[in-house]
Amino acid sequence: MAKKILLVDDETDFLDIMGERIRSWGYEVILVSNGKEAIEAIRRKEPEIVILDYLMPEMDGIDTLKQIRRIDKDIPVIMFTAYPEMKAIDGTEKLGVSAFVPKLSVYTDVQISLKSAINMVEKKLIKS
Repeated sequence: MAKKILLVDDETDFLDIMGERIRSWGYEVILVSNGKEAIEAIRRKEPEIVILDYLMPEMDGIDTLKQIRRIDKDIPVIMFTAYPEMKAIDGTEKLGVSAFVPKLSVYTDVQISLKSAINMVEKKLIKS
């Protein structure tokens, strides 16, 4: 059974392209365009991994991640941004981000990060 990936990004073109790419790797993908929709999807669709944009209007990636952690403290989260900077990396590490990927290298690095997150999910299932 394919792992369910929640992909959150306010840029619809990027969301569609990245969603198709992740599907082509054999995963089920849930696409949402903002933090509020992400929180709702976490509760209703129970994804196993979240890929979250750092910079979004209204509720940014950090605020979204804080709410995600209130719902599920262990779900692997991969965060990416078009504007990589140390401040963003520092802010996300404290919230248990599995990987931080600049959007410029997102197509290759996200696949690698997803494989690592899948390993975390599978190890968790084995322990259960």
